[in-house]
Parts: sequence; C-alpha cells; structure tokens
Amino acid sequence: MRTRKLLFLALAPLAGLLLFSSAQDSSKSDPAPKIKAYTNATIYPVSSGKIAKGTLLIKGDTIISVGPSEKVDIPADAEQIDCIGKTIIPGLICTHSHIGQVSGGDSSSPIQPEVRVMDSIDVRDTSIDKARAGGITTVNLMSGSGHLLSGQTIYLKLRRGNTVEDLTIQRTDGSLAGGVKMANGTNSIRESGPFPGTRGKSAALVRQKFLDAQAYQIKRAEADPEKPFERDLALETLADILDGKRTVHHHTHRHDDILTVLRLKEEFGFKVVLHHVSEAWKVADEIAAADVACSIIFLDSPGGKLEARDFEWKNGAELEKRGVLTAFHTDDPINDSRWFLRNAAIGVRAGMSREKALEGLTLAGAKMLDLDKSTGSLAPGKQADFVMLSGDPFSIYTRVLETHIEGTKVFDLANEQDRLFAEGGYGAGHNRKAAGCCFYR
Repeated sequence: MRTRKLLFLALAPLAGLLLFSSAQDSSKSDPAPKIKAYTNATIYPVSSGKIAKGTLLIKGDTIISVGPSEKVDIPADAEQIDCIGKTIIPGLICTHSHIGQVSGGDSSSPIQPEVRVMDSIDVRDTSIDKARAGGITTVNLMSGSGHLLSGQTIYLKLRRGNTVEDLTIQRTDGSLAGGVKMANGTNSIRESGPFPGTRGKSAALVRQKFLDAQAYQIKRAEADPEKPFERDLALETLADILDGKRTVHHHTHRHDDILTVLRLKEEFGFKVVLHHVSEAWKVADEIAAADVACSIIFLDSPGGKLEARDFEWKNGAELEKRGVLTAFHTDDPINDSRWFLRNAAIGVRAGMSREKALEGLTLAGAKMLDLDKSTGSLAPGKQADFVMLSGDPFSIYTRVLETHIEGTKVFDLANEQDRLFAEGGYGAGHNRKAAGCCFYR
C-alpha cells in the first residue's frame, strides 16, 4: 500500500504537466495569415485599368484589396513593402508548354487519349525554375504534336514542390484540372505504319474515334449498375471531351487545317482552343463565327517548316479586331519561358492594343483553362499570383524581379540561385544537364 502511495505522489506532478500541456495544445490555433501591402507600385490589374500609384493588399494566399494607394486601407499590423518605381502585374499563364521533361504517346498509334502527361513530369527539372524566372505562375503542360491525339494535358501552378501532386490544381469536383492535346497537319503525317499519310485520312481517323466514344457513352449509360462495367481508358477520355469535362487544345497551322478543326468541333460539340494558328489571319472571320479561342505564339524569326510559312505577326491584331479571345504561349522549348513577356510586346508592335496583349499573357489564358475565377487578374478574392517587374511590361529592358504564387515568393532576382535560373544558359542550375544529350531517358 505504501509503495502504491509513493508511486502516486511521484507521478502526480507529471500527470499535471501532461494535463496542462494538453490544455495548452487544445487552446492553440493556426496563426492568422500574414497581411502584406505592396505600396506605391504601378499596377496593371488587367480586369480593370492601370493604377499609376497603387497598393496590392494580400492576406495569406488571397488578394483582399487593390487600388490607388490613398484608397486602400492598410491594417496596422500589415507588413508594408515599398514598390516605388516598380510594376506589378498578374502572374503569367502559359497555355502551351513542354517544360518538366514532359512526354506523351509513343509510335504505336496516332490516337492515344489514355496517356497522362502527369505520369511523365519531372517537377525538379530546371526548366520549371526558369519558367518562374520568366514570371510564369500557371502552365498547361502538354505532350507533343506528333500524334492526332497524344494524351491528357495537366494544368499546374508552379509552386515549389517535390512531386507533381504538389503543383496540381483541383477542380471543385475533386478532379485534377487538365485538357487533351490534339494536332493536325504536318507533324502527325507519316509515310508508313499506323499513322495517317494525308490530311484527309487524319480527319477521318479522328472522326471515327469520336463516333466510337459516342457509342461508349450510350453503352455506359445503359450498363447494369449492379454489374462491373468494363472501362476503356481511351474512350473514357474522349467521352469526357464530349461531356464538356475536358477542353481540346489543338495544334494547327494552315488555314485549311484550322477549318478542319472547326468542322469537327461543330460536328461533335466539344470545346476547343486553337493553338499556334499561323494562318489565323486568313480565316479570322470563320474563327470568330465559331466562337473559339486562340492561343498564339510569336517568334523573332518566323518559319521553321513549310506549313508555318505564311505566319504573320498581325495574327493577334486581326483576332482582336474580331473579338476572338486570344492568349499567348511559349511552346517552351520553342520559346524560352523567360522571354514570355516578349510575345506580347511583339503583338503590340504588330497592332494589338496594350490592354489585350497583357490580357493575352494573363486573364485570357486563365479563361481558356477555366481558371479565371481564381487567377489571371488582380482582384479581391482571387489567389495572390503576381509578378513584380522593374519597368513597363513591354519594354525590352524590363526585368522580372519577383514571382509570387498564392502569396508565396517563388522567384527573387536578388537571390543568387534564382538569378542563375534567370540569366544562365542551357543547364544553368543543373551540373549534370549536359549529360542529357546522350542519356535523354
């Protein structure tokens, strides 16, 4: 009895300490999100007019206010960052990129909708760091254009992360945001094997696959819910397109190829964004009448293959005149992601308005990816995705100083390592990159 009493007396203080600790833990809560005010900046919200001397107020990962500095109430406990002489724009959105060593379908078939590019992405590849250095916050990562349909694309926020899951975007239904990559024209035409040898055969193969998907939809709808249904991953993806769950991102150059895509879109009713569209200026009226969006690319030296021979810098201006939703993309590595702002600058030089050119780098792309409710412009309630520049967005002398995603700084030119990604050449930041020439897998 005496032993039990002594043991109780010995353990009583420890028990009290544990109870106190438990009470302390239960009273704890997550710290309130930090408020930051970026003041005295030239701000381009995109969804509204330029602010000559403005303040961007964020709380955690969300924008809570943006406007002229004298009209934005800054809480007393907010951290204030003086941005005098600097420019703030929304995070850039690239609707067509191949960074992260992405890959898609193989040579076994020209149509491979079951392939997920998500299963091939290396988020630690330095091409992603370079994209952040260019001010890019959101990308549509796609496989190449050597197939009529090369796989499912994935939309990513270029957050810092160790796995691709750390960068994915979830839709309200829990699915991962992404589309499907399709192509027509030169790249998917082959002389032999299962691939088409002509443009006409290319369209015929695509048309038949969508007819198969329509039959699959009926079969799935009529299936006995009490019995296992035999899934077909390829037709399931095409059915998602027909159901409006996925957008087709369609590589196309020549005007006749563009019109083929519009015919297929009309026949099957899917949502499509036309990519590249080198000859869009020839059929701009038809594109506008079809109410489809265009994602374009500008190169300092147009050309490279015959079907892009008639590419014109006036593409953007001609589409703008007709009210076509127009965004820019890098097609990295075709255009280095660090030069993305230059696309819009060339567009302005060729007749686009400054407003629509900047929208083409930001909000227009967000709309094409169905992400415009959360990003693409600087507005209260949207995610704090923004870029700080040293000057005018379209000046060749302007530098990207900082890139922020959901309120977190992911690139800082003042940081030595980040500067290497911004200014270095091939392999910058990756000591073994040169080995990639021989061991690409």
